[in-house]
Amino acid sequence: MAAYLSTELGGSANQTAAPAGYKPNATSYGGRIRSIRASFTLASQATTDTLVLGNLPAGSTFSGGLISSDTSLGTSTLAIGIAGTTGKYRAAATFTATDTPTDFGTTASAIEGPTTAERQVIGTIAVAALPASGNLMIELFYRMP
Repeated sequence: MAAYLSTELGGSANQTAAPAGYKPNATSYGGRIRSIRASFTLASQATTDTLVLGNLPAGSTFSGGLISSDTSLGTSTLAIGIAGTTGKYRAAATFTATDTPTDFGTTASAIEGPTTAERQVIGTIAVAALPASGNLMIELFYRMP
């Protein structure tokens, strides 16, 4: 029975042995998890507005996120990503759960290599404005060596 190596351990194309002298990337294997918490007071933010969540540092890898609100966002949708790829970390979707922290993140963004430059993460509002009152919290998790 074969034992296949993960990409982080030097495996590729169903490799069963790492190349000689290979050392895993410290960002994705053995890195420290850090987070950025962004909280917002809901105040009818319009579909033309964006929510600035924070900056992922250069050399980091995205690990996932958590979204929570004490108020249903109704029919408004919220995508989480970067300029030019607004759904990089969370595709535009409604969020109607209240006080129910919910994980998000795409597989593609979670297995992507370390960033080469600092990356500003934004929330993009669509379909309808956010509610007139309430609180929204988004936490981003990332790894650093």
